[in-house]
Formats: sequence, structure tokens, C-alpha cells
Amino acid sequence: MKGRGADANPPNRFEQIVLERDADWTEEDAAPQTVLYKDKTREILSHNDSPDVPFSWSVNPYRGCEHGCIYCYARPTHEYLGLSAGLDFETKLFVKEEAPALLRKAFLAPSWKGEAVCLSGVTDPYQPVERRLMLTRRVLEVCAEFMNPVMLITKGRLIARDADVLSRLAKEDAAMAVLSITTLDEDLRRSLEPRASAPRDRFAAVRALADAGVPVGVLTAPVIPGLTDHEVPAILEKAKAAGASFAGYTFLRLPHGVGPLFEAWLDRVAPGRKKKVLSQLRVSRGGELSDSRFGSRMRGEGPYAALTKATFLAACKRLGLKTRGPVLSTESFRRPKGPQLELF
Repeated sequence: MKGRGADANPPNRFEQIVLERDADWTEEDAAPQTVLYKDKTREILSHNDSPDVPFSWSVNPYRGCEHGCIYCYARPTHEYLGLSAGLDFETKLFVKEEAPALLRKAFLAPSWKGEAVCLSGVTDPYQPVERRLMLTRRVLEVCAEFMNPVMLITKGRLIARDADVLSRLAKEDAAMAVLSITTLDEDLRRSLEPRASAPRDRFAAVRALADAGVPVGVLTAPVIPGLTDHEVPAILEKAKAAGASFAGYTFLRLPHGVGPLFEAWLDRVAPGRKKKVLSQLRVSRGGELSDSRFGSRMRGEGPYAALTKATFLAACKRLGLKTRGPVLSTESFRRPKGPQLELF
């Protein structure tokens, strides 16, 4: 299906009723358009205590992601909305229009101490709709207003648009950015991540941010065994050349409904590699396609996962790339004075 990662809506694991197409569905029916819904959430900051991620607080302006990455671990989150992890996830997007105002309210609370926040912990803050809605841009402007430290993770070149705001934060050691790059093969990228930016455009964004003084790194994520694993050194070489100062990686995991979606994708795109990919993944995931345990869910375990880690570390050492980003500072966090307070 052109422009989409999934080609179907598998059943929601929480729902007992399943809707299926009639036999007379047309080709037009097979290409659903993106629909935006208002998300009326009243809390914008999400907290996590996972030892596997370098942040405790995150902001997600959008639920669902039009990038349509077939392997995305966040797809099952749409099932909590009564939707499918398949096409629904990439075509039915929930927009948190009040995100900037809610974040400002959270930062004004006396209990908030200026901790670093991440955009985003789940879906991409620079997916295509951001170009028009500019929610991420406005959230960053709130962070700059309070000088609250922020890190961003994205597959979208649009992040370069906000280099000015990020540069202001970076001068106070309060910003860093990470571009996630899975493959250098543009044909594979179009199928694997149909509406994400091309690799060359992501590297261009790395260069733009580095030139603006923003600490920027590259995440080779996810490493897909038997499909993209051999590209890790080449991705890191291009990252270094573009101005990246650090790098990281994650190992493929396919939780819940993502597994069947990815298997169907392999049948369509790389049937000859399917057995190898899934076999090596299961070897690294205790016989399963996913492992949610802290300590192994991001890296996998076993000899193949160890080889992946060794390859990554060797490339970083050779290129002079750090394996973690800078520690963001909270020293410049401030609460702007209101008009009445400024009178005194």
C-alpha cells in the first residue's frame, strides 16, 4: 500500500468484536487518508522509571504516527484507544492542541524542579503533520521560555527548522537532539519507514543542528538482524561526517501486534530473508519476538546481540563518537516573572 507501512488492521487484543472488510471493497478503500482527532488530555508530562532510557519525563504532542514505520514498538499503544496497531496507528492521529499551555502550567507548578524532558517518548514529534500544526515548535518555545532542558528523538528532517530555539537552549547546556537512522538503503527505507525523511535528509539535519551549536547524535535504531545490521558502521561513519558527536543503538523488538505486522511485511518485501531475520531475532529474545524485561529489551541478549554491541562499540571508538549524549543542565531553569510581579 503506497505510503503506508501496514497493509491491514489486525484485531485489537483488548476488543472482542472485530470488523472485517466486505468482499466488494475497492482499491480506493485500501488507501485510507490520514484523519486528525482532538486529544483532550489534561496532563502533558509523562513519567517513567525505566533504567533503559536516559530520561524520566516525556512530552508526546501526538498519539499515533504517520511515519508508518512497520517495526514501531509504539503501535500497540493505539489499542488502548480501541483502535488497531496496524493502519489505524498511522492514519488516525490524536493531536494534543493544548500541549504548550499544559506544559507551561506544569513548569509553573512549585513542585517542578526543571528536570529534563524528552520529545517524544512514544511517537515522533516531527511527523509530517507537525509542519502545519507546529505543536512541537511551540512546546520547544515553552522550554526556552523557562530554560527547561530538553532532548529530542526523531526520524524527521523538520527538526532543523527549530535549530534557532534549540541553539538558545544549547547555550545553557539545556538541549540535545538525536536523529534515528535505520538504513542507508533508500529503497528499503521507503518500504520500512514510508513517510519518514530520507537518510540523506536526516544527515543534513544533523549538520544543520551541529552548525547551530546543538549537541547532536545518531541512533542506529532499530538494528534489524539479517536486514540492516551490516549497515551500522557505515551509518556511524556518515553520522560523524555530518557533525554528530555521540551515537547509540537499539535492537529490534516486536511487542504484541507488531510481530504479525512485521512478519506480513517481510512476506511482501523480503520473503527470502524472513526466516533468517526472525530466527536471529528469536535467538536474541529468548525464543520470542520481543522481550520487555529491563536490561535486555533495548539490547537483546545472547551471542548475536553481543556481536551487534561489539560492532557498534568498535565503530564508535574508531570514529571518536561518544556512546552517550551530554548531561543536560538544570541550572538555568527559571520561572518567568508575570506582568504584575515585574512592577515590584
